[in-house]
Formats: sequence, structure tokens, C-alpha cells
Amino acid sequence: MSNIISSSCRRNIKARPLSFFRGIATQEAASTSASAPPTPSLPRKKAADKAPQPVLQTSVILNRSPIITRTPTPFERAYFAYQARIQRALHNPFPHELYFKPGSLLEARFNAEERRRDRKAFGPGFGADAESAKEKDVGATEKQFGQEEEENTVSRVHASDLSGDVKSLDRNGQRNVYLLLKKTEGGKEVWTFPRGGVQAGELLHQAAERELASQCGEAMDTWIVGRHPIGLAEIQSATPPAEPSGPSKTSVFFFKAHILSGQVTLDGQSAADFAWLTKEEISERVDPAYWNDVKDMLSDF
Repeated sequence: MSNIISSSCRRNIKARPLSFFRGIATQEAASTSASAPPTPSLPRKKAADKAPQPVLQTSVILNRSPIITRTPTPFERAYFAYQARIQRALHNPFPHELYFKPGSLLEARFNAEERRRDRKAFGPGFGADAESAKEKDVGATEKQFGQEEEENTVSRVHASDLSGDVKSLDRNGQRNVYLLLKKTEGGKEVWTFPRGGVQAGELLHQAAERELASQCGEAMDTWIVGRHPIGLAEIQSATPPAEPSGPSKTSVFFFKAHILSGQVTLDGQSAADFAWLTKEEISERVDPAYWNDVKDMLSDF
């Protein structure tokens, strides 16, 4: 009997249209929503006050790259001399007979220079005293060449290094030197990199170029390396802002630049003095807090 009822129920269910079940579901949902108590709305939170925006400034680290090679250390000199001796001992002999006429002055000069290079690389021959070997090897032709050729090398120490002129671009030719300006801030004189504000609608690198030209003059040919800053320093204001929403700090974006030619020409208003200083000299002149912000942006060489 149960089989007959179940089969008849199935026939009735199949016979009913789909809209019948949709109506039942709609009625149940309406009754459930009507019986459920209304959910209390949460009170809206007040919009949080926006944090005060900092004052934006840009600063240029103007660099004069080394103009002469660095003096090698004793270890570097020993290493290079050792490599030169190995290279000279293993290299193939130079076929000078293909380039110089036998018995010519150029061949004699080349042979004399080769003997000098051998003595420099390997020292005097076996069992020969250094001074006697030099006198023995030096012939009349080599003496003549030595008298004709006088090497006048320029000193690696510039006159500005001896006189202590920190405004010369020729000082410390082996090191990177950076431009610092002497300004009056907060009633005291400080040394800083060229720095200035950002105008409305102006990009950061454009502000850096404008401030560098306005403070240091148009007599310099400079190149700012890229449009992205190399560092950021946040300087807290010494005095509290006049308004609660006023800026309490200054964000300074540093840009790296190179000087190609020219020199600084101050207008006497933005800065009182300038100097080209190495990293160690900068640490002695700037404020300790300022030094902690910029020391990692400077080269140790």
C-alpha cells in the first residue's frame, strides 16, 4: 500500500507546475521576515580627522666626481706588481723585427725600454749587484734617450689643497666632493645642501632644478640623475603649529646631481657662503641630526 501511495504522491508532484513551489517559497520568506524583529541600525562613526600634511621640500646633493685616479694602497700596489710580473713572464715575445728596421734608432730605443721593464719586473740578473747591473746595462744610446726624454708629471696635490681653499673644484681630486651652502635658519648659521620648497603643480625633480638654479646661479652646467629621489628626511618643527591641523614636520626629498662645468655664483640672499667638501668634512660642519639623515647618501671615496 505504501508503494502505491508513494507512487501516487510522486505523480502528483510531477504533475504540479514549477510556479506552485515558487509561490510557497515566497510566502515562507515573507512570513519569516514579518516575524523577525527589525535589526537595530548601528550609529555612524564620525569621520576621523585627517592627519596634517607635511611641508614638502626638495634638496640637491650636487657632486663633483673624482678627476684623478685614486692612489692605490700598499696591498694594491703589491698585487698589481705581482700580476704584471706574471703577465710579463708568460707573454709571447714581441716581434720587434716586423716593426723596426734592424739597427735603427727606434729599435735601439725599444730594446732599451724592454731592458728597463725587465729590471723593474724581475730585478737585476742573478749574482749581479743592483747598482752595478744598472750601470752595466745602460749604454750610450740609452743615456742619450734618457737625456732627450724628460717626464714632467703634474702633481697629484693641487694648490687649493695646500692653501685650504674649499671653494675650488680642483681640490681633493681623488675624492667625491659635495656642495654645501651656509644659511641662517632659526637664528643660527647652519651648513646644508641646497634646499627649497615645492610650488603648486610642480614635480619634485623640477622643484629641485629650480631651487638649485635660483640659489647657486645659472653659471653651472649640472645634471640631475633621474626623477626619483635617493633619500628622504623628515624634520620635526621646532615650534608647535599655530593651528591643530597645521603641519608639524617637513619632508625633504634628496636628489643626486653632478656638476659638469662652471662654478657657484651666490646672490647673497639665499646663502652667505658655499664650500665643496668631502664626506668627512661634511660631518664636521653640519648638525648631528642632519648628518644622520644624509650620511648614507654620500660616497666614502
